[in-house]
Amino acid sequence: MATVHFITTISFIIFSSLLINNIPPTSSIILPNKCRSYCGNITIDYPFALQHGCGHPGYRDLLFCVNDVVMFHISSGSYRVLEIDYAYNSLTLHEPHMSTCNTMVLGGQGNGFALDDWRSPYFNPTSDNVFLLIGCSATSPLFQGFPGKHLPCRNVSGMGCEEYYGCPAWSLVGRKRAGSTVYGSGPPECCAVGFESIKEINLTKLDCEGYASAYSLAPLRISGPGEWAYGIRVKYSVQGSEEFCRACEATGGTCGYGSDGVRQLCMCGNTNSTSNCDSASKSSSVRSWAAAESLTGFVLFMSIWMTINHN
Repeated sequence: MATVHFITTISFIIFSSLLINNIPPTSSIILPNKCRSYCGNITIDYPFALQHGCGHPGYRDLLFCVNDVVMFHISSGSYRVLEIDYAYNSLTLHEPHMSTCNTMVLGGQGNGFALDDWRSPYFNPTSDNVFLLIGCSATSPLFQGFPGKHLPCRNVSGMGCEEYYGCPAWSLVGRKRAGSTVYGSGPPECCAVGFESIKEINLTKLDCEGYASAYSLAPLRISGPGEWAYGIRVKYSVQGSEEFCRACEATGGTCGYGSDGVRQLCMCGNTNSTSNCDSASKSSSVRSWAAAESLTGFVLFMSIWMTINHN
């Protein structure tokens, strides 16, 4: 009978361990967020991530940390991230070949801004971001008209070429102000457009020598282009998937995506769920109880068998 007692004791220990280790986590138990991270002085949080499998799948392979500098990489090139504003769902980007009021970069070196089609639903430059295209040829699509419409050069949020012509950089490179917005005497040296009207700032396709980009700091009052905020201000959206992440985080999980790069997952410690951690814990609990029941049945059978054979 000592052998039976030994087996029963060991089985009880194993059974108890299964129960303890698989107590379903409740919403009040907060697991550490293994995806939130930092690069320099910028916090990287959902929907962005630096680690593969973290964040929203629409933002995968987008941000990289290089020597404590956050880099934003898309099809048109790489940009330095100056700020991520999670309250207003926006990023501020800088590109080294972008002209400003004090410095002008020509020769078609700038990246501009262009997105792969699959990324465009997730982020685009804000409506108050103006792109000032410089030195575009007379045969540029800007002046030939896009399919079905003519694209006018115009001010965006009070920022335009007439003001930009007064910048120190403009006179330093000897650019002239010839031309007009109606192109009666040839194309203008500068053409200001909003991103939504053109959908792609590609200096090669547009046959332009350079560009500047600025965004509004409203409601601040600015006196001229010397005080404009230069950079590319991008608005991002997770396309209605915020509910999934809220439900995941409310149950102590971390938002991520699967190996296919498309399916969203809720990471709950050692398990993943396609909904939230409460459902994952219930599934884990069912499996644990099934294993415990199987073990109990096996131990009972062995105890009876050894009792019979011992007698």
